[in-house]
This record gives sequence, C-alpha cells and structure tokens, in this order.
Amino acid sequence: MYIIGIDEVGRGALAGPIVVAAVSIPKGFYPRQAALPKLRDSKKLNPAQRLLWFRYVKNHPKIIYSTARIYPRKIEKINIANCANLAAYRTFQKLNLSTKNISVFLDGSLYLGKRAAQPPFAKTVTRGDEKFTVIKLASIVAKVTRDRYMIKLNQKYPEYQFHSHKGYGTSAHRKMLRRFGPVETHRLTYLKEYRTIP
Repeated sequence: MYIIGIDEVGRGALAGPIVVAAVSIPKGFYPRQAALPKLRDSKKLNPAQRLLWFRYVKNHPKIIYSTARIYPRKIEKINIANCANLAAYRTFQKLNLSTKNISVFLDGSLYLGKRAAQPPFAKTVTRGDEKFTVIKLASIVAKVTRDRYMIKLNQKYPEYQFHSHKGYGTSAHRKMLRRFGPVETHRLTYLKEYRTIP
C-alpha cells in the first residue's frame, strides 16, 4: 500500500505558474532525518534546508514524486482554485499507481479533480502540511520546483527581480510593476482584484 501526499505553491503569487507536487511513499515508511533538518512544511524551512530534503526525495529508491504546473493564461481562464485542482489531478496521474492500494491526502483546499467528484481514496485535510509527513515532502518538492522556475524566469525578465521574491506581491515587486507594467507571466486578474498597482 502506498500513501500519497499532494500540495501546491504559488496560489497567491502575482506572477508565474501554480505548481503542485505529489509524493508517494510505502505505508509505514518514515524518512530518516539523520544529517537532515527537522522535516517541516516548506514555508518553515529556509532554501538550503528545502534543497536537502528535495535531494533526499529525488534520490531515495522508495519515494516516487511528480509535479505539474499551470501557467497564468490558464489561471486567467478558469481561476486559481480550478487550476490547482487540475494540477493536483495531473500530478497524481503522472505517478501511474494502481488505485486499489493507495491513500491520497491533499493539503488545505486542494481536491483531486472536481471537488464533488473526488474519489473515495482521496481526502482533503486542513493544515495537512503540518500533520502528514508525505504532504510535507510534497510541499518541499513543489516549492523547490517553482522557485527554480522563477529564478530561471529572472533571466528573461531581470528587471522584475523574480529571483528574490519569486513573483509574490512584495514591495520590490510592486515597485517594478509600477515602473515597467505587467508582462506575460503576470496574472492580470490578480493585479486588478487586489489593486497591486495603485
């Protein structure tokens, strides 16, 4: 039997994709933490700590993971919640595991596809990234994956300093938006709804 954790990052960002990760571990498996920082949700780890755990997940023979991204154009069309659930479904499908012997736990407001049609082996857990080891691992994979993308995107749009704020609504990002205006990687509905640009 396998236990799968699914989490997302980038829901509140003003630019870049939302990224969802799924991590699968055998039932009863617990990652050894010797020489590693205490396992926490990605938001409670610094970049160096997240990278150590990401490498652990990537290289461990008993752990399987996958990621999926949804970009701003799609977010504009079907909204962020639907995009997050779509990405959750895609990343789950990429694991290519039989649904007979699995339990899937999703963090927060994530659902495996449409909320009303979520399969019985899947459960959405409030603050799951604080309760389930496998969701903590998924949050780390999602965060490292998205951060790397935004750092790479910084090479295309250096004036926005994506490497430092990763597309979130920091004062530095807002300053760049006021100066240069949005580009294709920005979520225009976010800029309008939250009045990020005075």
